[in-house]
Amino acid sequence: MTDETRICVGAIVGAFGVKGEVRLKSFTAMPEDIAAYSPLSDEDGGRTFSVTLTGQIKNGFIAQLTGVRTKEQADALRGVRLYASRDQLPNLPDDEYYHADLIGLEVFDTGGASLGRVQNVLNHGASDLLEINGPDLKEAVLLPFTHEAVPTIDLTSGRIIVDLPEGLL
Repeated sequence: MTDETRICVGAIVGAFGVKGEVRLKSFTAMPEDIAAYSPLSDEDGGRTFSVTLTGQIKNGFIAQLTGVRTKEQADALRGVRLYASRDQLPNLPDDEYYHADLIGLEVFDTGGASLGRVQNVLNHGASDLLEINGPDLKEAVLLPFTHEAVPTIDLTSGRIIVDLPEGLL
């Protein structure tokens, strides 16, 4: 499977208890929906897991994954990111995007000058930020992912038009 056909929907953050349950962080809009998108696979698609949520904890869930029966097996999965097939996920409204769709898009300013490409989409609590890297940028630029700063996203042509806030560059 390619990254175009899979979306990262969560991550295993560690074991919970001694019966193979894991602590699971969900990246979905409705966090509890992560179980509805199973089976989920690891990053390379080598392992798949059906997910059953068994409880809720701060910043996540307790979950049972198929094939994981011991604390040691659960511990070994710490840090594994979980992916769902894109066709299992809901279609988004016109003004919403999966992060995976934004990464790699070419970024232009409102004058048509190329700034670089979106390298990552970050969220440190307040809102999403686009990390933009380019040959003419000394360091990565973190741009707020708001309608004011990013007025145009054209997935078909693979480009984003940004209206850079004063003093950002």
